[in-house]
Order: sequence, then structure tokens, then C-alpha cells
Amino acid sequence: MKLVWSPESASDAYIDTVRSCKNYKESGVTEFLSATAAGWNARLIVETWSRGDPVATSVGLAVAAAHTSGRHVCIVQDEQSKHEYVLAMRRAVSTEATEIVVVRESIENTMEEFPGVDFLVVDSKRREFLRTLRSAKLSNKGAVLVCKNAAQRAISRFKWQDVLKGETRVARSVFLPVGNGLDIAHVGAIGGLQRGESRKHPSRWIRHVDHLSGEEHLFRR
Repeated sequence: MKLVWSPESASDAYIDTVRSCKNYKESGVTEFLSATAAGWNARLIVETWSRGDPVATSVGLAVAAAHTSGRHVCIVQDEQSKHEYVLAMRRAVSTEATEIVVVRESIENTMEEFPGVDFLVVDSKRREFLRTLRSAKLSNKGAVLVCKNAAQRAISRFKWQDVLKGETRVARSVFLPVGNGLDIAHVGAIGGLQRGESRKHPSRWIRHVDHLSGEEHLFRR
């Protein structure tokens, strides 16, 4: 299996997010991520949030989860962060569809609780963003990984393949100048072709007749 794009779901989530986030100004980041998550039919959407940050992205991801009948999980640092997050979210969208999880011992242990992530959003400004990416248990059908505020860490020589586990295949990645920069990677399904490999087909003989000379040629392919 692999992620399959649905333009209808993307469009519906985009429109609903615009309505829900009319009081926020995030240069299109919120609407874009909502449409992307819904368009890829993400069933387990995970993000990290810290005190003082805007919640617009969370609102958009919650909307996307509603369109895919999926789960939206937000990981926060402590109970005070959880309290502030709930209050901020209630002004825009119901928090019943969002699972708010406080980090237990470490971000690595917390990410272990959510196998099958197919849409992950982290903040490049946070020190733990690399550890979050490395410890994510991604879906077998593939996943979309997003780093927000990526322009601020452009000089760090960040490379997706250096961050992810060895068996994880980055199908494509792109940097978008939206907001403070979005660095996005599409991870291929487990069991797919690795970079540089080609799918093997059984060889077969091909018969070709030269219409001018009448000669018959056989080629093995």
C-alpha cells in the first residue's frame, strides 16, 4: 500500500480551515498543511507544540483529521503547556478530536506510543525536533514529514536521509518559502524500491521482421 492523493479531500479541508482560522495570520501555512494532510488521507497526524506558539497549525490539522476520520495528536512539554493549548484551541475548534499528550520522560518514549504515523509536523526552532523525527514510528504505507520554521535552520546542512532511519526511503523532498519556510519530505512505503534500484521483470524474446529485407531478428529483453 501507499499514500494516495485525493484532491477533493484537500479542497474541502482547505475551505473549512480558512473558515476556522479567519482570525489567524500565518501566511498560508495553516491552510496548506491542512489541505496536504487531508489530501494524503492521513489517518494519524502528530505534531509538537510549545508554550507561546500560535495554534493555527493545530486548528488546520484538527480540521484535516476530521475530513479523513483520523487521529490528531499534539505533544506538549508539560501540564501547563497542555492547559494553555486547550484554552487557545477552544477559541477556534473543538478539542475533542485532538489528543493532547504530555511528554513522558523523553520525546523518544512518547513517540513510541504512536505507531503508524503518516503525517508529522515538527518545529525546526525547537532543540528536540531532530530527536522527534528520528524516533517517529512511521506508517508502512508511507508518510509526509514537515519541518516548520525551516528557513531559520537553513545553515545547519540538514538532510532528510541523515536524520531518518536507514531503512526509510525518502521518495522526494522540497523546501517551500511559505511562512518561515516549510521543509517537506515524502517517505515511501516500506518494501518499495530503494534509491537506484529498478523493478525486475522476467526476460522475454522479442521477434522483429525487417519489412525491407524480409530478415527476421530475435532480441532478448
